[in-house]
Amino acid sequence: MNHSSTSQPWGLTVLRVVVGAVFLIHGCQKLFVFGFHGVAGFLGPLGVPAPAVAAVVLTLVEFVGGALLVLGLFTRWAAWLLAIDMVVAILLVHLKKGFFNPQGFEYPLTLLAANIAIALAGPGAGAVDGVIKTRE
Repeated sequence: MNHSSTSQPWGLTVLRVVVGAVFLIHGCQKLFVFGFHGVAGFLGPLGVPAPAVAAVVLTLVEFVGGALLVLGLFTRWAAWLLAIDMVVAILLVHLKKGFFNPQGFEYPLTLLAANIAIALAGPGAGAVDGVIKTRE
């Protein structure tokens, strides 16, 4: 067995856990610091329809989706939802501010790509999804 075939699952694990932690922490900030009302107040002026509902969805996708990625549970579903989250963030917030940080779209684009990679490649090693699959 060559080195790449044994290390690739662990490479995916590093990507999944780090990206999951980023979203989990952002979700925690939205949930426990800004609250749904504060997030809705940010989304309303952007023209997001039903900002109160969108705030709940956005916050829970980032919080729960991030936690699921860290655990490697329902990984592909969580990664697709987080990828959609980043598409919306790019289109509504970051695209008009150019490419470069701090407000441009380079960071959300990187998170979008990472989530697409995770959704397509799977959770890697050490994921709860793997334990569930093994038991089936």
